[in-house]
Amino acid sequence: MTDTSAQILGFGQGFLLHCFYIFVRISAMVSLLPAFGEQSVPVRVKLGIAIAFTIFCAPILPLNLEIEPNFGQAVWTILAESVNGLALGLGVRLFIMALQTAGSIAGQSTSLSQLLGGATSEPTMAFGQVFVIGGIALAAMTGLHVKVTQLTIMSYDFLPSGTFPAAGDLSRWGIGQISSAFSFAFQLSAPFVLFSMLYNLTLGAISRAMPQLMVAFVGAPVITAGGLFLLFLVAPLVLSLWAGELSHFLANPFFTRN
Repeated sequence: MTDTSAQILGFGQGFLLHCFYIFVRISAMVSLLPAFGEQSVPVRVKLGIAIAFTIFCAPILPLNLEIEPNFGQAVWTILAESVNGLALGLGVRLFIMALQTAGSIAGQSTSLSQLLGGATSEPTMAFGQVFVIGGIALAAMTGLHVKVTQLTIMSYDFLPSGTFPAAGDLSRWGIGQISSAFSFAFQLSAPFVLFSMLYNLTLGAISRAMPQLMVAFVGAPVITAGGLFLLFLVAPLVLSLWAGELSHFLANPFFTRN
């Protein structure tokens, strides 16, 4: 009876430690995830989300009963799991930054950069805010919570528990993800840049042909209305492309897009 109780107690301690280390990684990742880690989400809600993800992931991940709860090893594992979780969360957060960058480029190209400029706590472009809200809603509708759970479970194959990622590999991966995010942002904003280029070329030709015409008064309403109409046309395509790239990243986070 005593041996059985000792075994049950040892298993319980090992399982609780196992769940705690998983919680550390998930909580660090949740703090940067879209929808779950936004600044508007209360800290208590984020804590509940991290606990919910831990409940789903802990029974699936292999349990290591050989873990000894000594202080030095615990501190090392907590630091390693925090770094691993932040790296994964930052990789996903870059997709939100790509939408914000695309919105900034689109807003500057269509002279709508100051529309609703003071409506939010942070200075954001109106187009960027539209893209971000639409992207977060689309990601949540397409099962972001399921994909994040799968990402967490899969991450232990590449980033084992209690192990720091190699500095060189992490830096190359991070630089690749950042460059890919900026490249992706320019691709998403390409229709607005092309529209702006055609608009300015047309306006220049009209100005040369009719110098007495005040082209600024004629062109300003055109670029504003054209930008809003173009947003109406291309926003579904932009968000669908973005959601597809996000799904690819969540399925294989260590693949750098070209």
